[in-house]
Amino acid sequence: MLTKTDTYESLVRSFAWHIPARYNIGVDTCDKWADGSGRLALVYESSDGTIVRYSFDDLKALSNRLASSFAARGITRGERIGIFLPQAPETALAHLAAYKLGAVAVPLFALFGQEALEYRLANSGAAALVTNAAGLAKIAPIRASLPELKAVYCIDGDAPFAALPEALAFWPELESRSPEFTPADTHADDPAVIIYTSGTTGKPKGALHGHRVLPGHLPGVEMPLAFFPDHARMIWTPADWAWIGGLLDVLLPAWHHGVPVLARRFEKFEPEAAFDLMARHGVTHAFLPPTALKMLRTVGSPRERYALSLVAVSSGGESLGEELIEWGRAALGVTLNEFYGQTECNVVLSSCSTLFEPRIGSIGKAVPGHRVAIVDDEGRELPPGTEGNIGIRSPDPVMFLGYWRNEEATREKFAGDYLLTGDLGVLDEDGFFRFVGRNDDVITSAGYRIGPGPIEDCLLGHPAVRLAAVVGVPDPTRTEIVKAFIVLNPGFAPSPALEREIQEHVKTRLAAHEYPRAVAFVTNLPMTATGKIIRRALRDSPPDAA
Repeated sequence: MLTKTDTYESLVRSFAWHIPARYNIGVDTCDKWADGSGRLALVYESSDGTIVRYSFDDLKALSNRLASSFAARGITRGERIGIFLPQAPETALAHLAAYKLGAVAVPLFALFGQEALEYRLANSGAAALVTNAAGLAKIAPIRASLPELKAVYCIDGDAPFAALPEALAFWPELESRSPEFTPADTHADDPAVIIYTSGTTGKPKGALHGHRVLPGHLPGVEMPLAFFPDHARMIWTPADWAWIGGLLDVLLPAWHHGVPVLARRFEKFEPEAAFDLMARHGVTHAFLPPTALKMLRTVGSPRERYALSLVAVSSGGESLGEELIEWGRAALGVTLNEFYGQTECNVVLSSCSTLFEPRIGSIGKAVPGHRVAIVDDEGRELPPGTEGNIGIRSPDPVMFLGYWRNEEATREKFAGDYLLTGDLGVLDEDGFFRFVGRNDDVITSAGYRIGPGPIEDCLLGHPAVRLAAVVGVPDPTRTEIVKAFIVLNPGFAPSPALEREIQEHVKTRLAAHEYPRAVAFVTNLPMTATGKIIRRALRDSPPDAA
């Protein structure tokens, strides 16, 4: 846990890692708070408005029952347990039970189709799966191709189920099991969770993390959330718990600190409903991905319309830029703190407005405890002001153990002592890191190297632009030119005049060599399940895409 200080320099000096040799995520995030006091842990609001509250005492008893069921069904320590559910109490219980058993949780995004689901379950060799009726319907046709799967639990209705008669009814199964369970005595380096990458560059890879990943995350969660859990009463994120952002930036760190979590996953993100939700439940802290922020930005005067209690908001996954940060101050009353990381080694850079003013265009400074540098392809550190790979020095408590069953990919991820993120950046003399872009996102035009982030941020400043993505497309004279894909706000229609106006907006506000020489008006942008723009799909789109 970070010690609250007045300056970034004193924060770094005062920090030291304290990772216990024997450590279990399930015990730390649940059992240590289950003291009979009824301390609130989870508030679950379903799509019909029903609200159910769970205490840590409830979670301990229920997760013990589920761990007992897993053991009775032949699931043993080290085996993998798939969790194919949206934000819900059963999702959290499955995680806690897996960790207590010493098994390995495999979170799976609820919108995955059969092919994505089959690949991850087969690759991980999952021995059990917890899902709902919709997931059961997707599992049934591929069940025969998953011979290692011993037990399937369904949280909806009673067994047997028409789609998969062998499935176990989740809640009746728990009622039949003992609430007493002795958690596995796990080492901090023992495997705890496999989180698959989004697969934007080749097949998804399973990033295997040990139990130490949670204490390794804590400084990077506490810094952008203004020394969380300071003034924390309720935390929420629209990010699915199947991804590292929802699971390890919100759910588990909150429970490490004994802070209640709000669970409400919208099938389709609705900004008005999100503001209403945060106001009704008194959300003080939130992790809001950039895509969610851009949608919330379309709601006028939210502080006048909703009784918000926000103390701190963090964001990560895509660069925010000046437009969103200024909007956050005006509309939310907080400075959005940006952080940076990835599935393999998350939240290692961050801004923190209580310690220093965010530097527009940067993604913050190194989180205490993490050694981050700009390095060349061989892992050699480069001097400030030099563009290179964003690298993270190994060993590091938040760093993955390796890719599941993929030693070659694990080796390729490292250069010397550094894990290479695959992102390009620049470090300035004051310790701020500027994100340039993914290696394959940087645009080379007429000898200039151009990152898409600043252009996209500038485009958002135009009143007609709702969403924007920028890529480089081949050009015989300039090597590449900048092409912008734009989703318009309501009330605006594509036209040559609007295209010229948008181009001039970037040319005069950003730089003449960075304006989009080609503009395509589109109805939506291709995105990963975590809300990141898939620029590769845009680069591969037909030249006349509009």
